Amino acid sequence: MNFESEEHTALRAAVSALGQRHGRGHDREELWAEAAKLGYLGVNLPEAYGGGGGGMAELSLVLEELGAAGCPLLMMVVSPAICGTVIARFGTDEQKHRWLPGLADGSVTMAFGITEPDAGSNSHRITTTARRADDGGWILTGRKVFISGVDIAEATLIVGRTEDARTGSLKPCLFIVPRDTPGFTRSQIDMELHAHEKQFELVLDDVALPADALVGDEDAGLLQLFAGLNPERIMTAAFAIGMGRYALARAVDYARTRQVWKAPIGAHQAIAHPLAQAHIELELARLMMQKAAALYDAGDDIAAGEAANMAKYAAAEACVEAVDQAVHTLGGNGLTREYGLAALVTAARVARIAPVSREMILNYVSHQSLGLPKSY
Repeated sequence: MNFESEEHTALRAAVSALGQRHGRGHDREELWAEAAKLGYLGVNLPEAYGGGGGGMAELSLVLEELGAAGCPLLMMVVSPAICGTVIARFGTDEQKHRWLPGLADGSVTMAFGITEPDAGSNSHRITTTARRADDGGWILTGRKVFISGVDIAEATLIVGRTEDARTGSLKPCLFIVPRDTPGFTRSQIDMELHAHEKQFELVLDDVALPADALVGDEDAGLLQLFAGLNPERIMTAAFAIGMGRYALARAVDYARTRQVWKAPIGAHQAIAHPLAQAHIELELARLMMQKAAALYDAGDDIAAGEAANMAKYAAAEACVEAVDQAVHTLGGNGLTREYGLAALVTAARVARIAPVSREMILNYVSHQSLGLPKSY
């Protein structure tokens, strides 16, 4: 029984072929351009704006297969998945016409800014605030950290908070901030992680925005926010599964041919069993990712939220284990540049801590799924 449709199977094969043509050491711009030309980057966006008319099922498949070929595109998590989805679901007609065609054909990228230095995983402590200007626009003030790809993005979708006129409390809202807006500055964070996409700290110093910078309904900010966070978790799962598959494939190839005694090392259970277990965990994580994507594409945001968190957790754990076992299988070769596994030791851990830590996912599941009380 095949759990994927014929269309998905064909898409997986086509994207895999693209990834194999580029592979490890790829030129990011060339791969991005070719993936865009083939329609893969906007496969989840509406056809009316140049997209493929699919959903998270198709987009996560694309990212997984590129990752399995050793050439994942991190900005797919952010630009079409988070920003494109939010604008497609909640943007005005003008915002959709302005941004979606470029996001769909890859000519435009958009970053996403939610994390703050003093809030960490507690999104309720976000202090970036937006107040109404005299001309009806908005004034944004605040800071963001670990924001990917701001230097190559035409704009950043910023999560801020506005005051509720009825209660006086703050509520989340989303704003599109073009890269060159006065008062919107960035500084690169010096990371040990080697990646094409750099990380930045953002400062919004009384950034003046027009009224139409607000995405969606001011009173439905939380719904709109999670409409972006669920795809983010699904795509992070795809990123991790692809990375884990890449590492596992390198290890399996090595174990088949590396011979120290009479038989290849893959014949020994001490090598074979951990690799088999890593394969099982990756496959299980993929099933949960596919469930999350199916629920999200069906419009069941609540069920998708639970599944997306579970998928992200399972995929991150499976990825870390697969990379660790791959390096262990290759021994000293696992740390050489030739085999391309050493860099994944650091990269794999990113899925455990971003965009939400494994502990916060366990909190979510214990509270939301199991009904246990909170300690905070």
